[in-house]
Amino acid sequence: MDGPPANDVCSICHASFHLPCQANCSHWFCGSCILQVWDHGAALRPCSCPLCRREITLLVPSEASSRRRHMADVADILQRIQTYNRLYGERSNGLFQRMQDLPFLLKRLLRDILDPQRSLPLVIRARVYLAVKLSSFVFNYDSFRRQFVLDSYASQLTSSLKVPFCLICSCVTACCLCLFSLTVATFAFTGVLGIIGLLDDLIIVFICCLYVAALYRASLLSRHGGS
Repeated sequence: MDGPPANDVCSICHASFHLPCQANCSHWFCGSCILQVWDHGAALRPCSCPLCRREITLLVPSEASSRRRHMADVADILQRIQTYNRLYGERSNGLFQRMQDLPFLLKRLLRDILDPQRSLPLVIRARVYLAVKLSSFVFNYDSFRRQFVLDSYASQLTSSLKVPFCLICSCVTACCLCLFSLTVATFAFTGVLGIIGLLDDLIIVFICCLYVAALYRASLLSRHGGS
């Protein structure tokens, strides 16, 4: 559902939402209320969320609000929201800011993809699909490479344990100790590779999410920034 939660109220006027808008911090406000907060704030700076105090760099009106743009008072508020987005929509450039915006952007993107009544631009859909496929390919290649390293190491370890039969009969105790030591070393090596591989996979997924979120943010900015 593209709108605030049911039975919720605007945290600024404490009344039912009038032209609800969602900020990049995921909180909902009346369009006119959040613009008043901006008007009474510092000049040439985006306003901060009254709830979480995060800097608001993007305002997204609900679909119901956008469909009422033929009304004069609604059109004026939507026009001011577009102005706000043009002024501050490009400020989400830092890595920390992008990480904070990820839940908001990915949730809206998933809703847009799954809702048949909403449609993303074909170019955005294609780039998101390519980004996901590329990350999947890199993920599978990385897993294959780590498995190849482990298999090679196990093969070398097995060949290094091959000794003449007569020596095995005479050095049972020494071989057992060596085998135990090498087994522990193998598990330790495998564990280290597993941890490194997991971190590597998480980094790949994280970069893919950042890229997809940046694509979707650009689409929102184009749609609600008047550009």
